[in-house]
Amino acid sequence: MKRIYFVVNLVAGKAVISKKLGVIIDEFVKEGYEVTVHTTQSGDDAVEQAVYACKEGYDLLVVAGGDGTLSQCLQGVMGCEKKIPIGYVPAGSTNDFAKSLGIPSDQLKAAKVITHGMPVLCDVGGFNDSYFSYVAAFGAFTNITYETSQKVKNVFGHAAYIAGGAAHLGSIKAKPMRIEYKNKTIEGDFVYGMVTNTASVAGMINMKNFLLDDGIFEVTLIRKPKNAAELGKTALALLKNDMTDKNIVFFRTDEVTITNLSDKPFSWTRDGEYGGEEVVNRICCHKKAVPFMVRGKSRLPFEKDRT
Repeated sequence: MKRIYFVVNLVAGKAVISKKLGVIIDEFVKEGYEVTVHTTQSGDDAVEQAVYACKEGYDLLVVAGGDGTLSQCLQGVMGCEKKIPIGYVPAGSTNDFAKSLGIPSDQLKAAKVITHGMPVLCDVGGFNDSYFSYVAAFGAFTNITYETSQKVKNVFGHAAYIAGGAAHLGSIKAKPMRIEYKNKTIEGDFVYGMVTNTASVAGMINMKNFLLDDGIFEVTLIRKPKNAAELGKTALALLKNDMTDKNIVFFRTDEVTITNLSDKPFSWTRDGEYGGEEVVNRICCHKKAVPFMVRGKSRLPFEKDRT
């Protein structure tokens, strides 16, 4: 009998996953799976459970939670020699990576994607000694996701991020950075930067013409605007995916090194979780590193092929 190891974050999103666990598990059982359920007790617990699932030879690791829970499980899978397929039941506040995979927001429909879909190898980001599924970012607003309490997220959902970001508008400061990639070097003061492989970031920034399995990530950097009006114009351009704005630097690469040139540390996020405060940050793409369950098609659900 096929076996599923089901890792569930009961407090993710608006904490509604517990109400649907029964029908989701029933879907798995009806399709011939023996299901072992583990509810997460901490972030590190999710990592350890993913390692356990791989080493014990389960056929599938299914994750029910937000992008952060998925990222934690990904840390465990990437540390194992045998990387079993990951099925994702989105239950968080934004679920950016689920959108990239074409997984429905309806949790029972997502479970059916797992039972009726197929495993497809996807790229995984390397960030120093850790990994990320869809985004590593620094600068303005990146601390909002992990500083906003889970209780507030559960009550207000995505609005909690917007409110938290608005409260930080007056404190945006640029950071002197050195960016190195493909024998090129860029230096300047940046208020925001992200390395992505996704259709959307924080449910607001929509990326176009990305591929999940090409070994290439998209890098977006925002230079320090001269004034508040210019900042607003650049922020609007970013939301519209207009990379021609004069303050936006955009390129694609499989590896980039981003160095903090100031004497003050600043934090990064990985998939919305705290990512550390290293001075030198090396980010790379592990091409087709982990299989994810997607709809039963011959290819991933990309928006469009890149031209």
